[in-house]
Amino acid sequence: MSEAKIDQYKIKQEPYYEPVGNEVELYEAAYDARMPVMLKGPTGCGKSRFVEYMAYKLKRPLITVACNEDMTASDLVGRYLLDKEGTVWQDGPLTTAARIGAICYLDEVVEARQDTTVVIHPLTDHRRTLPLDKKGEVIEAHPDFQLVISYNPGYQSLMKDLKQSTKQRFGAMDFDYPDADTEASIVAHETGVDKDVAEKLVQIAHRARNLKGHGLDEGISTRLLVYAGQLITKGVEPMAACSMTLVRPLTDDPDMRDTLDAAVNTYFG
Repeated sequence: MSEAKIDQYKIKQEPYYEPVGNEVELYEAAYDARMPVMLKGPTGCGKSRFVEYMAYKLKRPLITVACNEDMTASDLVGRYLLDKEGTVWQDGPLTTAARIGAICYLDEVVEARQDTTVVIHPLTDHRRTLPLDKKGEVIEAHPDFQLVISYNPGYQSLMKDLKQSTKQRFGAMDFDYPDADTEASIVAHETGVDKDVAEKLVQIAHRARNLKGHGLDEGISTRLLVYAGQLITKGVEPMAACSMTLVRPLTDDPDMRDTLDAAVNTYFG
């Protein structure tokens, strides 16, 4: 693949990421060892942003795949297609990453079927190979290739979890929402709201997160706080902005909505 095509997968501008511990140093060491990495944490806590930041920092191309239950092994690896010249092979994203030495990020990998995720196994041990059975080719991964996966362990059922034979091929890093001061700084930076508004949004999120497992499946994510801040900077009244981004997406239960609306009213009423 030409340098121009490889360049299309590189992050051109440094993503904003606020470290909350030693995750940057840990990841750099894992990449130096070409260790496959698993990021575990709740929705919207910064896992994807972290991968983008590290790809930029390491100057490596990044190929991201949003996994879903309909994704097949061919979607990852590649398939034969018909065009005007006949049958041609088209690499999938995993194959492309292995060829060019990119970081391949499988986001929410547990959403994919288990028979699909099995295709990553040869890339995550000493072999570092990817068999293309339909093509009769075995790819040896580029020396710079690394596989990264993420999922939300708190949200998965027993039917949607990674097999142990997959988990034990990865080093794992736990992610969570940042501490209140860091999260407020992130919200202020990403949206332009003043620090007082950012701190109020974070306090609402903390109240909602305490309800997880007590009426809510998930707490308010940092991503949703950014959405709220963006609406406020567009001139939307804070109560309405919070209702649209922090309450309505989380639940349809009337009592739980009243509880969340009350938390919003405490800070913006």
